[in-house]
Amino acid sequence: MNPSAQKDTAIMIAVGRLFDLERQVSSRAAGRIRNLTIESLGDSIVLLGETNTYFAKQLATQVCREEFRDVPLLNNIEVI
Repeated sequence: MNPSAQKDTAIMIAVGRLFDLERQVSSRAAGRIRNLTIESLGDSIVLLGETNTYFAKQLATQVCREEFRDVPLLNNIEVI
């Protein structure tokens, strides 16, 4: 399997698990991230939402990295 097909396969698997990943992040962040959405964009996973603390934003990154180590991650959660 070529590298491009492997990435596509990884993202297809990720897309099927994004809802579960949102629940895990929400649970671990204990309500500190509002309007959390996790989407796929090309070969990346994108986190969206708002929080009051940088810690909660980093926690979301950590939870996603535990599940998907090799998938590029864009954490666009705003700290306001």
